[in-house]
Amino acid sequence: MAKYFGKSEVSHRCSSRCVSPLSFDSQAVGEKVRLSHGGRLAEKTDNTFKNGLVFSNRPVKIQEKICLRIEKDSSIWDGALRVGFTTVPPSTRSLPLPSMSIPNLTDKSGHWAVPLDESVCQAGSELEFWVSSHGSIYIGVNNEEYEQLPGVDTKQPLWAMIDIYGQTRSILLLDSKKNKKLLYRRRSCPAPEPLASPDPDSHFRSVPDVSDFRREDCISCLDTKMPEGKESDNVCVVCMAKEARITLPCGHRCLCKDCNFRVCEQFGTCPLCRHTISAPSVGERWFIEVS
Repeated sequence: MAKYFGKSEVSHRCSSRCVSPLSFDSQAVGEKVRLSHGGRLAEKTDNTFKNGLVFSNRPVKIQEKICLRIEKDSSIWDGALRVGFTTVPPSTRSLPLPSMSIPNLTDKSGHWAVPLDESVCQAGSELEFWVSSHGSIYIGVNNEEYEQLPGVDTKQPLWAMIDIYGQTRSILLLDSKKNKKLLYRRRSCPAPEPLASPDPDSHFRSVPDVSDFRREDCISCLDTKMPEGKESDNVCVVCMAKEARITLPCGHRCLCKDCNFRVCEQFGTCPLCRHTISAPSVGERWFIEVS
């Protein structure tokens, strides 16, 4: 399985081939889960085997492979991560969420989940899962693909459903990818800068939590619409009017001159991937203007 924090990811820039950014939904979260790193890191707050449900922030596409990494685990519990899909939008769910995906949710219509073996859910393990066009959940581990569960309803929008269960303590969404017409591969925006090696004492506080920002101030490309006649590669994702001429340290060229310093000063993160940014000091060129 490919590594997701190579140079190619750092230089990645949104284009017509980019799948929409993927993170965990910030509202439909298990009672014992804390989100950070722009909603891509989900971590248990208590040493428990349950109450770890999270969902994707948007519907996923058929054959879109969701790539994640186990960041921390615990040896005191049996069982491990459970992954699947649901036709129920996270925004319609009542809180608190059920304590487990299996059987609390899978006994209800519109939910499908499979338990993963503990051997593939050790800290540092990377895996991917997706739903096929004929409605089967597949798991990919170490370049091997396994069909796990048929019968998923692909006629309705599907959200990814992940249960941080048993020995699994925290997971990081790396990205997602989708092959299209066998010609090229579409990928979501890359995850933020790499985390340190799995550390049981680490609380992953090096990158600001997106929940620290006021909801009305958060900038996202998920719900924006491009002006007619404009290409997504060339338009500022904030004002949606001027040409994007600023390339951020993460590699995204997505801001115009006027929006550049406002985003940097008020938010401190890239509006596309939430990579931490800061204003350039004298003599530094953190932001590159495209000629």
